Amino acid sequence: MTAPDLQAWVGRTRQVVERLHPFPAQAFAALLDLDPAAISTGTLLRPGWHWLYFHSPTRTSELGADGHERRGAFLPPVPLPRRMWAGGRLEFLHPIPLGVEAARHSTITAIEEKDGRSGPLVFVTVTHEVRVDGTLAVREEQDLVYRQPAPLGPAAAGAGDADLSDLRVLQRFPTDAVTLFRFSALTYNGHRIHYDHPYTTSVEGYPDLVVHGPLLALLLLGAADREARPGRVVRFAYRGLAPVFCGEEVVIGAEPSTQHERTLVAATARGPAMRAQALVTSDTRDEQPS
Repeated sequence: MTAPDLQAWVGRTRQVVERLHPFPAQAFAALLDLDPAAISTGTLLRPGWHWLYFHSPTRTSELGADGHERRGAFLPPVPLPRRMWAGGRLEFLHPIPLGVEAARHSTITAIEEKDGRSGPLVFVTVTHEVRVDGTLAVREEQDLVYRQPAPLGPAAAGAGDADLSDLRVLQRFPTDAVTLFRFSALTYNGHRIHYDHPYTTSVEGYPDLVVHGPLLALLLLGAADREARPGRVVRFAYRGLAPVFCGEEVVIGAEPSTQHERTLVAATARGPAMRAQALVTSDTRDEQPS
């Protein structure tokens, strides 16, 4: 595809309407080793947990080689094989109670081609708006990046000895294949890099299964949410820095921050993997006790 061909996808839209049943949120709470019984109809959805909903069913015949929906349906047919969730920005504008019917409207708002150190890159920005009874609850931009595969061959992730002493540790999250499988199932994510080891190493060139970028972002957002209480997170921006591989422990930590702006980092022993900034407010009108 040439640049003008790809630009033709800017402006494409998709809408998904769904009744937000408690089960996906309960199941994600269980994945985080929290009590799923604390979540029921009427419970306010935690920031970012709308990612557990609004998945479009895709027929098997419409899947691409990587397990995702084949490109050219909603997302543009970028010819580069590697697809990664690079980062994004979210605004939380209105509470979302479980049990209601909500709609997510998605629009491709930008496609940009760049040259990186590893070769050509294509960035695709998708804007999502989640509405409840016509009220805008979440406004979000997601950045996807497409790139060439890494050089093939078994490469060790390495134990690493990164200096994380400047971080105030908020959480330690171990990763394993079961966790990756459960999160893939919860988010209807068929990307093979999260469960198909031969494909991950021989086709995409990773040394091991890859931990989901959205899972790292949700860990960071959850930490920001807990740190904000009794206030709440109103804006959140995150950017992926390096992949995390199955079996690595993820350290969620906070850097020195101001009262209303928090900087958080997800890191492994090899160094930072994702960085995020959260804007918090002391307004507690929409908060529920945890």
